[in-house]
Amino acid sequence: MKAEIITIGDEILIGQIVDTNSQWIGQELNKIGVSVYQISSIQDEKQHVLNALKEAESRADVVIVTGGLGPTKDDITKKTIAEYFNDNSLIEYPEVIEHIKGLFKKINHPFKEVQRYQAQLPSKATLLMNRFGTAPGMWFNENDTVFVSLPGVPYEMKGLMTNEVLPRIKKEFKLPFLLHKTIMTVGVGESVIAERIADWESNLPEHIKLAYLPSFGKVRLRLSAKGVDKEILEKEVSDEVTVLNSLISDVIVGYEEDASLEKRVGELLKQKGRTLSTAESLTGGKIAASIVSVAGSSAYYKGSFIPYTAELKEQLLGVSKEVIKNNTVVSAEVAKEMAVGCLEKLNTDYVIAVTGNAGPTTDHNDKSVGLVYIAIASKNEVKVHEFNFGQPREKVINRTVTKALELLSENILKIND
Repeated sequence: MKAEIITIGDEILIGQIVDTNSQWIGQELNKIGVSVYQISSIQDEKQHVLNALKEAESRADVVIVTGGLGPTKDDITKKTIAEYFNDNSLIEYPEVIEHIKGLFKKINHPFKEVQRYQAQLPSKATLLMNRFGTAPGMWFNENDTVFVSLPGVPYEMKGLMTNEVLPRIKKEFKLPFLLHKTIMTVGVGESVIAERIADWESNLPEHIKLAYLPSFGKVRLRLSAKGVDKEILEKEVSDEVTVLNSLISDVIVGYEEDASLEKRVGELLKQKGRTLSTAESLTGGKIAASIVSVAGSSAYYKGSFIPYTAELKEQLLGVSKEVIKNNTVVSAEVAKEMAVGCLEKLNTDYVIAVTGNAGPTTDHNDKSVGLVYIAIASKNEVKVHEFNFGQPREKVINRTVTKALELLSENILKIND
């Protein structure tokens, strides 16, 4: 069961907006056993749309198109799809007109005749009622391929997919079961992991595939399996994960939606009854944002200082002016004093403190771009770790966040009480 997604809109191609629709559609199709084989973004131009529809029809069982269904002249999807199916007649749906009038009445907006066009669909189309907006969706079943046209507004698209499209696909097609299991690892690169699990990977069954997904000091390992029996598939994947865990348990930190360092750190802090605060310079609060993205983080996280300048490091955390003068702000000594100051000010069990040079310039010091110091402090000790994460700036910042959480996790795990 193959699907293809086509997004229509110049605003995507010029980078004005990000295509989040395709990501969400792909996830939802995958949940019901439909594999997305291609995603395309194309211009609001008739020939581009016609070509994309023809190519998609040659490859896919289901083609989902988003965008271009508004009432203005630049929205050409409906006319172009009608032309593609040689459908020259439009049918007006009174229920759509009444729905649009009702929406406009709620906001004291007059109904205009241009809106009537949105209630007119090609005669070969099946109406998909849009309860959240003015543009209905369209379902075509032509040439053994299903074509679905949806508005590009995300909440409208999601409503139509959930209430109309996914139930119809499940009813019309016999679908396989797709299963994904994602394992999060930290601390080593994908090449090291690949070497350690090479024999296991080579002996995976043909219907179970492994993908490596590296990102800023983390590597996600995704097992994907396809079959007709859900229970058998779940057991097979579970057995493979058990073997994988025996091979690289030292770098695995979690699974699937739980596979995040920030969630792992939160669970450890709660288990130990410990609290945490942060003092961030080069990361500008990104470690704190990562920690509080986890629901319930208020149980263990107290807050953060973000002293981006030397003056604020002195004023807020009591970092010695002499220490900064002798070592620069990018130093182990400053990271340690930041951690100690934060520990005293916020009275937590643990502190993460970071300072470094994210680039692109060295900010009037002799320390190289990419040099980072991460301090992990408790009431018993302060340990400072030095790293050079290279360039560019985004990589340095993100790797600092990941490594800081990894180091804290290791530190907490050493506590036996």
